[in-house]
Amino acid sequence: MDVSFAHFMAQVVSSPPLALTTLLTLGVIFVNGWTDAPNAIATCVTTRCMPVKPAIIMSAVLNFAGVLVMTHFNASVAATISNMVDFGTDTQTALIALCAALFSIVVYSVAASVFGIPTSESHSLIAGLTGAAIAIQGGMDGVNASEWVKVIYGLVMSLLLGFAIGWLTCKLVTLLFAGADRRRSDGFFRYAQIAAAAAMSFMHGAQDGQKFIGVLFLGVALCNGQPGVEGVVIPVWLMLLCSLTMGVGTSVGGEPIIKSVGMDMVKLEKYQGFAADLASSLCLLVMTELGIPVSTTHTKTSAIMGVGAVRRLSAINFGVVRDMMLTWVFTFPGCGLISFAMAKLFMFLF
Repeated sequence: MDVSFAHFMAQVVSSPPLALTTLLTLGVIFVNGWTDAPNAIATCVTTRCMPVKPAIIMSAVLNFAGVLVMTHFNASVAATISNMVDFGTDTQTALIALCAALFSIVVYSVAASVFGIPTSESHSLIAGLTGAAIAIQGGMDGVNASEWVKVIYGLVMSLLLGFAIGWLTCKLVTLLFAGADRRRSDGFFRYAQIAAAAAMSFMHGAQDGQKFIGVLFLGVALCNGQPGVEGVVIPVWLMLLCSLTMGVGTSVGGEPIIKSVGMDMVKLEKYQGFAADLASSLCLLVMTELGIPVSTTHTKTSAIMGVGAVRRLSAINFGVVRDMMLTWVFTFPGCGLISFAMAKLFMFLF
C-alpha cells in the first residue's frame, strides 16, 4: 500500500469521501486541542505557577511532541482505534461509512452543546465508529469485541486508577513534606508542577492524537483498497499532520476550560496541583502503553478528585462526577445512533 504524502494528496483530490474524512478528522483534532488540551495546564495556571499564555504555548509544543514521539515508538492506541470496527471488504462503501461516522460526531457535539449535555471527543469517536460499523455490516459483526472491550477497561480505569494514583501521590507528598518550611516547599512545587503539567500535555497528545491518527490512517487504507491497517506502519507525515493540527488548536486557548477544571472542581494548592498532574500523566502513560483509549479529561478530573479526597471528601465538587456519568450515558447510545442513521443515509445517497 502506497502511504506516501504525494499519493495521499492525489487521493484527496480524486476522492471526495477521503477529502471529507480528512477535513472532518483534522477539524476534530483541532477542536480537541482547543477544548481538551487546556485541561493539562489548568491546575498549573490556577495555582499561579505559570501565566495563561506561556502555559498555553508550552502545552501546544508538548501536545505536538506527544503525538509525534509516542506514535512513532508505540502506536498501540492508534491500532486499537483502527481495528476496533470492521467496515467490510467493500472499501468504497466503507470509506463513505467512515465519513458518516465522523460527520455524526460533529452533529452530536453541536446537539449536545445546545441541550447542555457534557461530551467527550474520545467517546464520541468510539461511538461514531461503532454505529457506522453496525450499519454497514447489518449487525454486531462490524464490532471487534476483543478491541472494543478495551474501551470498557478505559472507562473504569480512567476513573479508578486516576483517583487512586491522585490520592496516593498527594498523600505521599503530604507525608514527605509535613515538616518542611512552607515558603521553600512552595518554591519547589512551583517548578515541580510546571514539569508535571508539561508531562500531562505530552501524554494528552500521545493519547488523543493517536485516536484520530488511527481514524485518518484507516481512511487512507480504505481509499487504497485495503479493508484494514494491520501490519502497515503509520507514515511520519501523518503523525506530523495530526500533531501540528493539535498544536495549533491548543495555541488558540481555552481559558474558560482552565478555570472550570482548575478552580470550579476543587480548590488546589501548588503541591496538590503537582500531585494531580503527575498522577494523571502516569495514568495516561500506563493506558497508552497498554493500547487502551481513555478520556484525558476524565483521567485528569479523577486525579483531581483523588487529590481533593486526601483533605476531605466534601472538598470535591461531585457535580463533576455527575457530568462524567452523563457523558457516558448519553454519548455512546446518542452518538452511536446518529452515526448509524448517517451511515445508512450516506450509503443510500452515494
